[in-house]
Amino acid sequence: MNTSVLKCIAVGFCFATTAPVAAAEMQNTKPLLNAVELWLVANFRLPPATALPRVVTVPSPKLVEMRYGPGSQVAEGEVMAAYDEASRTIYVTDGWTSRSPADLSVLVHEMVHHLQASAEMRFACPAEREVLAYRAQDAWLQLFGSDLESAFDMDPAMLLVATVCAH
Repeated sequence: MNTSVLKCIAVGFCFATTAPVAAAEMQNTKPLLNAVELWLVANFRLPPATALPRVVTVPSPKLVEMRYGPGSQVAEGEVMAAYDEASRTIYVTDGWTSRSPADLSVLVHEMVHHLQASAEMRFACPAEREVLAYRAQDAWLQLFGSDLESAFDMDPAMLLVATVCAH
């Protein structure tokens, strides 16, 4: 089966099998996670995970704290998700619904990190692991006629800063 067919199957499966989700510990995310994993494995040569991650919603300020530490101040909506390798958990903001291509692209991004962790991939710095995650997220958005810049106001300069090791 060619990758274009797999893309269509994965995209259709995501929308057809997933009801809106917004609970603290998301239920019934297995079909969605399986479809995203299939798409990532088929299109980005990532090995499948040994197990699926948990998906948990948390308030936006908690995500900021998880990402940048206690007392951090960032613009509202800047942090939409985070992956915790130790607990194999994807944390998404409590406003995340799984019902738009942009929302799903956030899950795609974090699933890349889950697959990287499952494969025990190592990187020179945390920013280096973001390269593939942003590339996959952008490719997902392009399936729907969008991209990182139009969906998240992330221009090439911002993308470069987010994916280059600072040391």
